[in-house]
Amino acid sequence: MPSFDIVSKVDIQTLDNAINSVMREIGNRYDFKGSDSTVELDKKNYALKIMTEDEFRLDQIEKVIIGQFVKNKLDPNSLDDGKEKYASGNRLRKDIIVKQGIDKETSKKIIKSIKDTKLKVQAAIQDDQIRVTAKKIDDLQSVIAHCRQSDFELPLQFINFK
Repeated sequence: MPSFDIVSKVDIQTLDNAINSVMREIGNRYDFKGSDSTVELDKKNYALKIMTEDEFRLDQIEKVIIGQFVKNKLDPNSLDDGKEKYASGNRLRKDIIVKQGIDKETSKKIIKSIKDTKLKVQAAIQDDQIRVTAKKIDDLQSVIAHCRQSDFELPLQFINFK
């Protein structure tokens, strides 16, 4: 029986390249001359740690990160903004989580949306992904088209199409 999986993942190497480009751009920009601003990537936890002096620079770094995500063909919707925290002294620190996988509530929304299309497909949650099966490949392609048109606030990829 034909099937495919709906996942939401970010390639770690592309993410690393984007963050390295962000650091180069921050180093070259005039408004960051003499500042001690850094962006670090925690590859294990898929988290970005931004450290800078003030709100203006923090906003500019976030804009640069989003710009580099777009240039590297990563979806900016995969970023989950954290709360601003004050680090030692007068430095700002902000942690941004890069979303990996589809959470349970979003999975339920996606499955409900697929069922509302009235196509003869079965969708099941498997850990952090959704498996969709059907008798006809055309129905599966219709589900993919439907999911691409819908906005679930997550970047979705469709893999293992068999």
